[in-house]
Amino acid sequence: MQNLNDNAIVIENRRILENSKLYDMTLECPEIAECAKPGQIVHIKCGDGTTLRRPISICECLPDGSIRLCYEVRGKGTDWMANRREGERVSLLGPLGHGFSYRDGGRALLVGGGIGIYPLLSIGKLYGERATALFGFRNAGLVNSTTLFSSHDIGVSVITDDGSSGRRGFVTELLREELERGGVDIVYICGPRPMMAAAAKLCLAAGVECEVSMEERMGCGVGACLACVCKTMFYDNAGVAGESYKRVCVDGPVFNAKEIIWE
Repeated sequence: MQNLNDNAIVIENRRILENSKLYDMTLECPEIAECAKPGQIVHIKCGDGTTLRRPISICECLPDGSIRLCYEVRGKGTDWMANRREGERVSLLGPLGHGFSYRDGGRALLVGGGIGIYPLLSIGKLYGERATALFGFRNAGLVNSTTLFSSHDIGVSVITDDGSSGRRGFVTELLREELERGGVDIVYICGPRPMMAAAAKLCLAAGVECEVSMEERMGCGVGACLACVCKTMFYDNAGVAGESYKRVCVDGPVFNAKEIIWE
């Protein structure tokens, strides 16, 4: 179900970390909050000076009919978002796309790198203490939002490239150790493409179901323009494999990792 909400009201829009380009925006838009599923996105109109809307993953939907969007300023559109103030109105199209699937009674791992941690919160909340978040950051100065997860009884482990917070190394090392311990039913991954590819490979080798949230530049957001396709694998009725392209905005952004052709 898609809603065009031209009257989403900014409740709060704050910088997550000092001297960073990371922001946390809360918007009042009950029409979207009531029907959005974990992993879905919204398309935001970023002022009159930009033609295309910007796709942003929904971090979480709140009981008061608001949604939280956590994002990084990367260009003109997200810079416009960062300058919105309390009480201003924003135009949203959403919720869009295919989200994460939930395993009732299962144990989940949330694997995030950088700003890829934010789309994992909503699905993690459904699992609570049955979820463990494994997060990788470049250094201690970029570690953020871990309390958002721990406040919902989600265990959080952090690793940094330089060892300035948590262990030194990459988040795939934490994932490998958890998979070796066993008892994992599903893994949800979001972050840089090379990290997701490596993490998905570990899950495949371990025989554990894995879903990935893909990021591509989007045009229309509703599947018409084909600007955001990614290469995937499909199997016909005879079991013969072939390649196809799927649209991240409607077929994703969440895919079964087995579908994605990473090279």
